[in-house]
Amino acid sequence: MASGSTLVGSRERSLFTRFSQWVAVQAGRPTTFVGAMVIIVLWGLSGPFAGFGDTWQLVINTSTTIITFLMVFVIQNSQNRDTAALHIKIDELIARLEGPRRVLLDLEELDDTALEEIRAEYEEMARIERERDSRNRGNDGGASGTKTSRSSSRRTSASRSG
Repeated sequence: MASGSTLVGSRERSLFTRFSQWVAVQAGRPTTFVGAMVIIVLWGLSGPFAGFGDTWQLVINTSTTIITFLMVFVIQNSQNRDTAALHIKIDELIARLEGPRRVLLDLEELDDTALEEIRAEYEEMARIERERDSRNRGNDGGASGTKTSRSSSRRTSASRSG
């Protein structure tokens, strides 16, 4: 990290956070998948010896339901942390760059209607840039279309920030 940077939260992570990250890593390993497949094959092969009875079915149904139920919470915890970290990184980039609208820093906190309005604005900007780019390509074979579009986008973004 560069000097002058401060990291908030250098404290110890909670036991659940450490556990959920460990479980998420282990669950994503190929050996875990192979192990699960082996358990299912062994369970299937044990069917004739158990008479394919209700207890035999109950064993796999109950164990997979419990594992799935617990994994939902572990995966959600991991996803929440990853999403929060990603938002912080993107916010840092927006805050440091010249041109982007800083009002977008807390975009994830807006309601669906506001998000759709902003999305429509960006779709319109993209449509205008595509049209400008195709006109430029038609005029000079595309040599300067990309550069013109990018600098025009920067001017548009800069005029809206503030």
